[in-house]
Amino acid sequence: MPQTILSPVQHELLIKKSRFIACVQPMTDRAAAQKIVAQLWAQHPQAAHVCWALLAGGQSAAVDDGEPSGTAGRPMLDVLRHQDLEGVLATVVRYFGGVKLGAGGLVRAYTDSVAQALLKAEKIAMIRQRQLICTAPYALEGLIRREFDSAGATLDHVSHGDEVRFEASLPATDAEGLIARLNEAGHGRITWRDPELA
Repeated sequence: MPQTILSPVQHELLIKKSRFIACVQPMTDRAAAQKIVAQLWAQHPQAAHVCWALLAGGQSAAVDDGEPSGTAGRPMLDVLRHQDLEGVLATVVRYFGGVKLGAGGLVRAYTDSVAQALLKAEKIAMIRQRQLICTAPYALEGLIRREFDSAGATLDHVSHGDEVRFEASLPATDAEGLIARLNEAGHGRITWRDPELA
């Protein structure tokens, strides 16, 4: 099951006089990640590189920012993938210390920086939500409300027209059971709609 992290965590490594300042933090998408990277450049104008990797909402990124290709962003992204993380941005600000590390040394430095930061991060499981939309006669409103409540669903919207329309969300793993219970209790009088088309 994918995990994310609760809050930003930093870790700093000093390798052959180069400073590697790593940060891992929750992140929603690429645009938000790019704003963070821009802020890091503003905070560290003397830095040699600000490398980053992102896994968020189906988007991924691996940016070497001037380091030799494949020595920074990709190894950082591999650490995130290896730990089955989602919705996480990893950044490493590097201050060059005058000693070249070579490709292998750079890969190890960026990998270790992110891995060490993740050791301190509090991780939580990401529970995929599923949206349910249904309509039903007024006589079933109480039953549907009780079933949604007992399943731990969140009622996002209820509207009253010719019938009652419910929009709810709940953990995807619980959705099929709830639909089956409601179909049985409602004797076929509950109509389910595809959220993509609703």
